[in-house]
Amino acid sequence: MTEIVHEISELLQQGKVPKVKELVQKALDEGVAPQDILNNGLLGGLDIIGGKFKRNEVFVPQVLIAARAMNAGVEILKPYMMAEGFEEKGTVILGTVKGDLHDIGKNIVKTMFEGKGLKVIDLGVDVSADRFFEAAEENQAKIVACSALLTTTMAELKTVVETFAGKGARDKYKIMIGGAPVNQDFCDLIGADCYTPDATTAAEAAVKFCL
Repeated sequence: MTEIVHEISELLQQGKVPKVKELVQKALDEGVAPQDILNNGLLGGLDIIGGKFKRNEVFVPQVLIAARAMNAGVEILKPYMMAEGFEEKGTVILGTVKGDLHDIGKNIVKTMFEGKGLKVIDLGVDVSADRFFEAAEENQAKIVACSALLTTTMAELKTVVETFAGKGARDKYKIMIGGAPVNQDFCDLIGADCYTPDATTAAEAAVKFCL
């Protein structure tokens, strides 16, 4: 890894948005490959923060400022990646289920997905099962990713799976679920395709579904 890419990773972990933007542009001007900047600088830095978050070494505010720095860096990179023929791997419909207004985890997942080259249609919070289905159809998505942060809204994840099945479209989309009260047993119980415990793993799983 070049020194400048390593520095981008370090600054991203600190959430230094202006410096990340400045160094991403500088790296591009110096001829560093956009994919190298993305994978080793931006995503590399966010992966480190994600690992620290899992180990309770940093907390949600630090993750969010790092994610903001990541987004800022990606915006600089996008035109260069498009020029290189960087293609989006697939479309993901993302949202927090009906009755649930939590969005911090969802926003982190969105950043991770976009960093991996996925196009994300973010429906926000309090999203009905029918809305997930409509958005998947409208956008020719490959994946529907739903989160529930409350035990009282977990049942809505089951409703999403049942809605897609009821419309004869269950096999057409991969349904991913996540959130604090959710686990693999619940995923198996409701017949969803994938549960992941954190945003980094979710992004890796989503990319595999799009191959």
